Amino acid sequence: MNSNLDSAVDSAAEDPAAARGAADSAAGTPSAAPRRPRFGLLPRILVAIVLAIGLGLVMPESIARVFTTFNGIFSGFLGFLIPLIIVGLVTPAIAELGRGAGKMLAATTGIAYLSTVLCGLFALGISLVLLPRMLDGASIGTLENPEDSAIATYFDIEIPPVFDVMTALVLSFCLGIGLTLVKKGALQESFEQLRTIIVRIIEAMIVPLLPLYIFGMFLGLTMNGQIWTVIGTFLAVVLLVFAMTVVVLLAQYGVAGLAMGKNPLRMLGRMLPAYMTALGTSSSAATIPVTVECTKRNGIPDAIADFVIPLGATIHLAGSTLKITTFAVAIMIVTGMELNVPALLGFVFMLGIVMIAAPGVPGGAIMAAAGVLSSILGFDEAAVGLMIAAYIAIDSFGTATNVTGDGAIAAVMGRLSRGRVSGDLSVDEAPHVQGV
Repeated sequence: MNSNLDSAVDSAAEDPAAARGAADSAAGTPSAAPRRPRFGLLPRILVAIVLAIGLGLVMPESIARVFTTFNGIFSGFLGFLIPLIIVGLVTPAIAELGRGAGKMLAATTGIAYLSTVLCGLFALGISLVLLPRMLDGASIGTLENPEDSAIATYFDIEIPPVFDVMTALVLSFCLGIGLTLVKKGALQESFEQLRTIIVRIIEAMIVPLLPLYIFGMFLGLTMNGQIWTVIGTFLAVVLLVFAMTVVVLLAQYGVAGLAMGKNPLRMLGRMLPAYMTALGTSSSAATIPVTVECTKRNGIPDAIADFVIPLGATIHLAGSTLKITTFAVAIMIVTGMELNVPALLGFVFMLGIVMIAAPGVPGGAIMAAAGVLSSILGFDEAAVGLMIAAYIAIDSFGTATNVTGDGAIAAVMGRLSRGRVSGDLSVDEAPHVQGV
């Protein structure tokens, strides 16, 4: 990893506004001239939803069919791209986790995965108990595919994927594990380049077009008369997700407090600057400098904080997993899908693995999760589109939970490595940092 991450941690900790640029530089992204403030993805999606609701009441069908046609093509392209996203992201991520700081890396990765999966299981349990009651009056089973029931497309373009999602997952695991058993060479460098290509495609094509796709989807929902059912459902689920993130952070810092022999609430309070910075940036990587500084204030050794926090920004996505699991159950209930508990359990464990490879772009986690949503839970394009809209609408709260939880993992690692850490663990030994 680029050694610029060390300077990013030291120089940007007190400047949240500069955090994103510091993290980009740390991850090896060339720094250009200062950028003008851009209209972020979340505001663009919110504007798209509002416009779709307003225009859906008056728009002629001939014009609406243009957006339906675009949505059909875009959905087909997403279906084609998802297996490639899995191979391009998961394979090099597994290969990188096989190298590094030995036992320290393995222990941190194991704890991060355990935390992520436990959060997913917690969200699943709460969702299965509460959501059927909360959504009982939400017209369960009436939410149809807006692309099928609203307006017809002008034409359709079939874009079959190269292989299906499950094949992509198995292939990624086999190749990734295989690459850990051989010396780094041209093949591994090729997969790292493939990851770069996939991330660029997401950044340059998928993310910019998401607002237009969501506009077309909500336009169809409005013309179907189903929009208020969706909005009412999402508001209830958002409140539940926020409450669960609070419980998760209290539990994580309860464990951290026991490990460090300190007051967990005070430890959590010292992490508030990182939490608030993540709310503004919606990026774990962009918040690294502030998270490192807050973690050190909790008495975590510098060597541990400098190693665990950048690594956690890549592999610890407990908040994102909680959000995706909860909204997945909600959409399954509203659309009348069967709540198959064994399949949902398998989904959570697989999601924990996929989250490790989530790309560092807004909405990257849900894009990485789209494959397991469709392959394990049977989500169609409309359901995945609703997941994307719901996820991005509260993206910053999930990211804030992710980065704050990284501080708790650092505390546990500090306790486990007490007396064994001499000198600095270079963050260069950690895998490629990606923000979520």
